[in-house]
This record gives sequence, structure tokens and C-alpha cells, in this order.
Amino acid sequence: MSKKDNKEKKEQVESAEAEKRNNANQSGQQEEQKCAQSDGKADDSEKQESEADKMKRELEEQKDRYLRLSAEFDNYRRRVSKEKLDLIETASESVIKSLLPIIDDFERAVKALEESTDSDAAKEGTNLIYKKLVDLLKSRGVSEIEAVGKELDTDIHEAVAQIPAPEEGLKGKIVDCVQKGYKLGEKVIRFAKVVVGV
Repeated sequence: MSKKDNKEKKEQVESAEAEKRNNANQSGQQEEQKCAQSDGKADDSEKQESEADKMKRELEEQKDRYLRLSAEFDNYRRRVSKEKLDLIETASESVIKSLLPIIDDFERAVKALEESTDSDAAKEGTNLIYKKLVDLLKSRGVSEIEAVGKELDTDIHEAVAQIPAPEEGLKGKIVDCVQKGYKLGEKVIRFAKVVVGV
């Protein structure tokens, strides 16, 4: 073999080795890029997982808050309903307590009527009790509805009969009151039953 052939072989071997090195460098770079990409993907997937976990935690917290708020509202609604029922049941308590002394007075008057022969004393005692009861009702906001001599007002009067008017001026007006009517504040609690002149 000649020197030339040796030189050519050497050059071929060197170029093959250079090519191998070049290929190895390229494949190393590709692997590094793949590793970097997989690291990036791993970082991205870790970020996505951490964001998903964070969102799950926030969702659970919101659910918990909602359930607590709902439970608090239900408790509030039950408490208010119970308070309303208690108020309705005991609303008349103070009025009844105020009526008890008047009942006591009536009992004393009945006892006095049984023992006494003096009718004037009985009348006076009964009138006192009546005034006491009327004053109590007035203090609670109860007022009597005026009827006799007034025009018929169906918002506060209930006509139960019609009779010929005793005077010309009483035609179409209330002539007599069969049962008194009462208001509590502005609300009618019992209509006045009246007789109207025609």
C-alpha cells in the first residue's frame, strides 16, 4: 500500500470519527433538548396540578361557606318563626292582666248586690266598674264608633234594619244603634250594628 492510500484511509477514518463525534454531539444536544422539554413539561404539569389543587381547595372552601350560610339562615328563620308564635300567644297577656282587677270589682259588686237592699248603691258601684273598664280600653287604644245621627258608612257601620225616619232630617241617617262598634287604633275590630231611617 502506498502512502497515498494510507493517507486516504486515515482521512476517511478521521472523517468517519469526526462524523461520529458530530452525530454524538447532535444526539446529545437533542437529548438535552428533550430533557429540557420534558423538564419544561414536568414544570408545566406540576403548575397545572398545583393550580388544579388550588382550585379544588377554593371550591371546597366555597361549598363549606355556602353550607354554613344556609344553615345559619335556616336557624334564623326557625328562631324568627318561634318568636312570632310566642308573640302571638302572649300578645293578649297584658290586656288580660289589666282586665283581672275589673273582674274582681264585678265579683265584689255581685256579692254586695246579694247582701244589700239599696239599689242606688248597686247602680253606683256598677257604673264605677263600667267607667273603669271603658278607661282601660281607651288606654289600650280602643275607641267607640259613633253611630246615631251620622250618615251610614259601610266601612264602620253594619245596617241590620231600616225603619221610617221619625224626623225628615234623619232620612238616610242612623236612627238607632243595636250594638256598639269599636276600633283599635284605626282598625275596626267590631262594626257598629245600626238601624237606618228611610
